[in-house]
Amino acid sequence: MSTQTIEQRRTDIVYPESDGKPMADNTLQFRWIVKIHGGLDTLFRHDPNVFVAGDLLWYPVEGNNKLCAAPDVMVAFGRPKGDRRSYRQWDEDGIAPQVVFEILSPRNRPADIVHKFRFYDRYGVEEYYLFDPDTQRLEGWLRQDGELQEIEHIDGWTSPRLGVSFDLSEEEMQILRPDGRPLVTYVEMATEAELAYQRAEKEQQRADQEQQRADQEQQRAEQERQRAEQERQRAERLIAQLRAAGVDPDVS
Repeated sequence: MSTQTIEQRRTDIVYPESDGKPMADNTLQFRWIVKIHGGLDTLFRHDPNVFVAGDLLWYPVEGNNKLCAAPDVMVAFGRPKGDRRSYRQWDEDGIAPQVVFEILSPRNRPADIVHKFRFYDRYGVEEYYLFDPDTQRLEGWLRQDGELQEIEHIDGWTSPRLGVSFDLSEEEMQILRPDGRPLVTYVEMATEAELAYQRAEKEQQRADQEQQRADQEQQRAEQERQRAEQERQRAERLIAQLRAAGVDPDVS
């Protein structure tokens, strides 16, 4: 078979954009997917070469449209931001997503979890995090010596790639940014932005009130100056009238 024929067949291959499965099975799972995706996307918003995606089909091998996975959240360093219908690794300079998150739901079967782990292990993921929001259990694996190996002490662990750390000391897991602040949901960000806007509005109102008081003081000062000037002018007219009448006002 000629190379041209092989290339023609590869061109004809269709890579589905959906695996037909829902992004999440419940609101808790969905909230954590959105929180991690949005938080990491915000964290790397100024770096044009960090691509963050959620529930996007990843095809690691050209020509095989059956071999794929859709991580709940994945991060690819060295790849530009932008929309994609799927992540076809051969179109991404051969770069596999370095970091992957999976958020468990009660419907996840052990066989599915094992299958995904083997996929990520085989196709080059550097860091893999598996989180169960119902139990708040976090597990992680780091690629060492060519394979994913379990991170023994995950509480307080700092991701080498992301720079975020995981805090399991509270009732709900916190993912902390390098500056120590937690990743937040879109609702939390919107609430914080709204509060900041309200604070700014109050500050502006106080500034306006201070300006009004300053303007009023300036007006009062101007009125006092005008009254003093009027008094001076009246005194000068009186002195002029006295002198005109032959009276020297300077003689007591």
